[in-house]
Amino acid sequence: MSERSAPDPVGTARSVASLAERSGLKPDEVLRVEGEGGLSYASGLPPKAVDALLRGRSARALPSTRSGALDPEDQHRQVVERILFLRATRLKASPDGSRRQYSLAEIAAGAGTSAQWLDKMIKTGKAPNLKHAAGIAAFFGESIEFLVAEPAEALDRVLQRIHKDLLERTVARQDEDLERLRSSGLAARPGSDLGVVNYAARALADVPDDTAQPIIALIESIARRSREERARERGAAGDR
Repeated sequence: MSERSAPDPVGTARSVASLAERSGLKPDEVLRVEGEGGLSYASGLPPKAVDALLRGRSARALPSTRSGALDPEDQHRQVVERILFLRATRLKASPDGSRRQYSLAEIAAGAGTSAQWLDKMIKTGKAPNLKHAAGIAAFFGESIEFLVAEPAEALDRVLQRIHKDLLERTVARQDEDLERLRSSGLAARPGSDLGVVNYAARALADVPDDTAQPIIALIESIARRSREERARERGAAGDR
């Protein structure tokens, strides 16, 4: 089994920005750090830590976001801080439209523990066991990885999800464009499918391979199916 590659937030962010531009989106908006849904919100890291990692700097100097191997005390502190981060950012909506933090009793009921135990955890900085940690994370709609991932990994996981979503949207849009070409009759012209593939390859020439290749592969697959369908139609016509 191959070793898992080290997280590379800078490289992943660069790929996201490139793909966003190809999708007609503003990279600064896709890679927004602050606010609900931003990189800080999604990763559980303070905005300063996200900014540091995106600049290729270590977050070690930031008090609540140390990078590299964490000792047990630091691991406990990180888990507790991210639980508090979830409580501060994942707010409960009220009927009147306002939002508030969940009470410890509400969190405890959803996580299968007690409010007293949660209060003690916060005051002592002693992280819960994995079962209770997973329960708390799930209460807020997150996985256990949200609490335990080291800063670079936490940010890279979010960036990878954004990249995957953009790539799927790009591929879907390209599929729709090709379908429109086929519907218009252009794709039925001799050699037109190959032209589409070549055009796509040229258009994506300066896009990183991990982004461009899946798109080109999809276009080639559609073009191949188109050729096969035309061949079958010609064969059926010849048998008449």
